Amino acid sequence: MSIVGVDVGGTFTDIFILDEATGKASVAKVPTTRPDQSGGFLAGVQSAGDDLSAMRTVVHGTTAGTNALLERKGAKIGLITTQGFRDTLEMRRRDRRATWGLRGDFKPVVPRDRRLEVPERTLADGSVETPVDTATVEAAARELLAMGCEAVALIFINAYANPANEQAAAKALRAVWPNPHVSVSSEILPEIREFERTSTTVLNAYLQPEVAGYLGRLESGLRDGVFGGEFLLVQSNGGVMAVDTACRLPVRTALSGPAAGVIAAAYIATSAGYDNIITGDVGGTSFDVSLIADGQSALAAQTSIDFGMVVRTPMIEITTIGAGGGSIAWVDKGGLLNIGPESAGSNPGPVAYGRGNDRPTVTDANIVLGRIDAEKPIGGGLDRLDVEAARTAIDTHVGAPLGLETEDAAEAILKVANAHMAGAIRLVSIERGHNPQNFSFMPFGGGGALHACALVDECELARALVPRFPGVTSALGCVIADMRQDFVQTINTTLAALDEAELGIMIQAHVDEGMALLDASGVQFGARDVQVELDMAYAGQTHTVAVPITVEMTGSQVIAPTIDTIRDAFENAYRAAFNRLLDGGVQRILNLRTSTIGRRPRFDLSSLAPDDANATSMPYGSRSVRMNGAWHDTALYDRLTLPVGTVIDGPAILTQPDTTILVEPGFQGRVDSFGNLILERRTVS
Repeated sequence: MSIVGVDVGGTFTDIFILDEATGKASVAKVPTTRPDQSGGFLAGVQSAGDDLSAMRTVVHGTTAGTNALLERKGAKIGLITTQGFRDTLEMRRRDRRATWGLRGDFKPVVPRDRRLEVPERTLADGSVETPVDTATVEAAARELLAMGCEAVALIFINAYANPANEQAAAKALRAVWPNPHVSVSSEILPEIREFERTSTTVLNAYLQPEVAGYLGRLESGLRDGVFGGEFLLVQSNGGVMAVDTACRLPVRTALSGPAAGVIAAAYIATSAGYDNIITGDVGGTSFDVSLIADGQSALAAQTSIDFGMVVRTPMIEITTIGAGGGSIAWVDKGGLLNIGPESAGSNPGPVAYGRGNDRPTVTDANIVLGRIDAEKPIGGGLDRLDVEAARTAIDTHVGAPLGLETEDAAEAILKVANAHMAGAIRLVSIERGHNPQNFSFMPFGGGGALHACALVDECELARALVPRFPGVTSALGCVIADMRQDFVQTINTTLAALDEAELGIMIQAHVDEGMALLDASGVQFGARDVQVELDMAYAGQTHTVAVPITVEMTGSQVIAPTIDTIRDAFENAYRAAFNRLLDGGVQRILNLRTSTIGRRPRFDLSSLAPDDANATSMPYGSRSVRMNGAWHDTALYDRLTLPVGTVIDGPAILTQPDTTILVEPGFQGRVDSFGNLILERRTVS
């Protein structure tokens, strides 16, 4: 039996298959199919040579939700809310895309005519001032259905403090609504702050038909192929969830593919002995960066998928810029060379793909400079790449406007792309108080390893660690991700006034619900953990600090933390964040956050190391490659056959089915015991 990880990106679909009996892995990279991405998944499994009936578990990192948000291609939805609050979604936090602009350009996913109000009012202390009239809710639902709405969001003001009105309205709404696409704020985010709660609930409704339809088609395709195992989805927090949970809470799938890559990177790096890592996922469309300190990836309480589209659910902190292999190079009216954010994607793809695009991309520049083998393109679907077409596009759109020769223009494209990538690396490191010299860089995705040495130099990173299968790292992350369920509940009280017993009851309710979801998944876990955090601040402060709380349990019963325990934890967290305390300040608890985690079995990464019987450290050829303004005779190696301990001096190119690795002059690569390639600056004796 095997376990399969599938990551569907904008350009390629990546497959990682682990045979649990032998510990051997196989990988595949195929073009992503549009509009139905399930076709690329099934094609990838077939190209990897596996049988659906032999799969025990399939874990999927999907971009269906993220793409629907970015491209504004979600469902036609409506909103039912408290009288007087229909414009919360549009007012946001009174922010603007351009700080000094005179007019805003934000258009919410629900236009004003589909945002309906009903009389009801719950106060901030939880008392009900005006009970909801369920007849008005039913009438509003029928009005939205008449407008053609496919899904609906229900958000009542202060429902986090007392959901009674909202629950009564939800019952009436579901009795009228013809499908399960009903998103209720107290079920999705029972947390203070009405804009964030409204935005998250609305976006959940916006995604429900799209994500549920996609997952339904994919699940049907799997079952038709005689698949009878577990089918799981990666969440944006790096954990996995069952399909029914993903259909109910699709907003949790935003950025799930990149999150899986960070999970894999942390596991690979710590196994290899490197706890501080900056990841760089270069796909066809974007460059995704994340920082892992002391072996732990950082979780953010909320993120903005695009301007004004706020999702408040735990997510691995990932910074994304438009600098992937398919990002288009262009010269603006001022004569400046730009890269992205527009991408050629998988269709039509780079110019060299010969599918109708005539504007040069980062991949075209790498091809023209000899860094990518035009006769052996990765990802399948093409026999060779059209180098001359790529040269013509670079000449026309970059070389001629800037007065540069073809090769100089191609190098300029890569320098600008690398500068953008370096800026993203500095954003997650230097601007957050981390010294890049203390971090190693882990490039992955189809194009990451082509830029590794340049980024190590540009950002003064310690080294680069290229995983065994960098092109399918996110798919590997799907295989090792744990199952995780997150819960939040607003408390909004001073620490001194906290009812310890009531807090224990809240935590217990979260734990019981989380454990029930783990049980319902049907997945076998090696262990189960509970993590508890409190959002806390001093009275009068807007922003909170996350305070981890150690919670003891007797069997499945929670022992409530004491006020003294919470105070000590808050002061430690606050001092770590700000290097001081506010003596005499009143300490407040805003939210309780609880996570239940089912630990899935890990596999030994050393099983990915090269087989000594087929290992060789000899190059299979050479070719001329342009680097740093000059052509270099560059040795070519089959990366997957290099034995452990092999040392390779740059310039060199290492090829494998899922990526190409460039070892620039002045760098040295070493194969470690896990099959990773460690790239470091060569010391001069």
